[in-house]
Formats: sequence, C-alpha cells, structure tokens
Amino acid sequence: MILLGRMQTLRVVKKTDFGCYLSSEGIAPDTSFVPEKKEVVDIPSVLLPKKQSGDLSIGDTAEVFVYKDSEDRPIATTTKPSLTMGAIARLTVKEVTNIGAFLDWGLAKDLFLPFKEQTFRVQKGDSVLVTLYIDKSSRLCATAKVYHALDTSSPYQREDQVSGTVYEIIDAFGAYVAVDDRYSALIPKKELFTTLKPGEKINARVTKVQPDGRLVLSIREKSYLQMDTDCTLIYEALCKAGGFLPYHDKTSPDLIKAKFGLSKNAFKRAIGHLQKEGKLLIEEDGISKTEEVK
Repeated sequence: MILLGRMQTLRVVKKTDFGCYLSSEGIAPDTSFVPEKKEVVDIPSVLLPKKQSGDLSIGDTAEVFVYKDSEDRPIATTTKPSLTMGAIARLTVKEVTNIGAFLDWGLAKDLFLPFKEQTFRVQKGDSVLVTLYIDKSSRLCATAKVYHALDTSSPYQREDQVSGTVYEIIDAFGAYVAVDDRYSALIPKKELFTTLKPGEKINARVTKVQPDGRLVLSIREKSYLQMDTDCTLIYEALCKAGGFLPYHDKTSPDLIKAKFGLSKNAFKRAIGHLQKEGKLLIEEDGISKTEEVK
C-alpha cells in the first residue's frame, strides 16, 4: 500500500519521460505501526518526478515521502520533510492568509495550518509546534493541537526540573505543555497563578508522574524554597505602595492572585513569615510596614 505522510520504500514499476512510477508491489509492509485508513492512498502507483528519479531503473527501490501537490495529486519525493505522520516538529510560519497559515517543512508545497487547528493566532516568522493530520479532502495539514501525538514515556521523575512549550490552555483544566517539545504534561489550573500563553516556553518542576506516564508540573518551587521569593515580592510591593496595602488573610483568593500572582495559602505563609521577621504588621484592613524598618 502507498501511504500519505510517511517515509516508505517503494519500487519502480514504470519509467516515463517525466519520471518514474512507484508501487508498493513486492515490498514487505512495515509492521512497526498500523496506519490509519485515511493514510492509505487508493492508487496503484505514484509519480516520482524526473529530477529525483534520473538514475533509477525498473525494479529499483527508493525511499520516498508521498503527499499532495498543488493540484491535489499524490506525488512522491526523495526529500524527507521536517515533519512526518505521527511525529511532532517546530515549524516556521512563512505566510498568513485569510484561511490560515502556511508553514515551511522543507518541501516545494508549504504545509497548511488552518485557523481552526491553531491554539493561538500565529504570525509570519513564528515558530509553532505542530503535528500532521489528514483533512476531509485527504490532504496533509498541520495542527497545533498536539496532545494525542505527545510521548508519555519521559525519563523524568518527581522533583525534576524540566523545560517545554505551552501549546494549549483550557480554562477548566490548566495549561498543556510539551516538555522538551516531546513529552505530555499539564500545569493544573490550581497551579496557574501567572498568565501563560500558548507558544510560550517555560521552566517547571515535576510534581507527579501519572500512572499513564503523563507529567504534572508546577512553575513554582517547593513551598519552603518559594517563600523567600514570595516574601520579597510582597515586601517590595508594600514599600512601593508607601508602607500599606489593603490585602490581608481574609482577602479573597481572586484579589490576591490578581495583585501578586500567588495562591491564598502562599500569600498567608509569606505575610506570616514577614510578620515574624518584624517587617510588617497584619491588621484588620491590610498589611503595613513596621516602624523599625521604615
């Protein structure tokens, strides 16, 4: 069978003035994966243009990639693109039109990324993490919704430091991250105390490895390490405000998150620590610097 979107070995069955026709006839199938039905091209042979097939003879084999040309005809190339079916790659946006974006993947015909498959509106020159899919017209397209293509067998363990790319944010769940642009991870909603955007690169800490191998992340350090940072943040804000801020241990979590980017518990730990150090007082209507450190 001839497949769209994958490198495969095919055999020359016919030579013409404009190239060779390749077929899977006599080629043992690749048993390392099970192709989706949409990947199978329902044609007996596919053209490899003359400029790439000049030295081939009938019976020879060639490793090729099959895709659709500008007229939606299946065509083979010996050029391996930057992205193949089942993989993930970071590609550059070459052009944005009124129907979507076109990405450079190393072939003559650029790869189409529809608006509906974007997790944020890309601009020319952006680098975007994508995988391949086959649309309703049996054409190869890109999608930035890479969740299903990410690997769940990472080498990382709890408390490891990792880096990755935020590829999608779903308010009900949190920020989805591709660690090393390869492994599946999530920053849960409860851990999001700063605004993240799809496409943003982050550093994070592994807080849990799920039974299925997916990683759970936090962009904050452990509480005892993070507290010094939180204390500095609050104290500097207090000084900048002239020594008083209308936030205290009864203030709503949403207001604290909006002002400091902290959880209610982190805020309470920090102001309690600052009070023990004699740097501020916790009052009914807010927090204030102590006279000793003014």
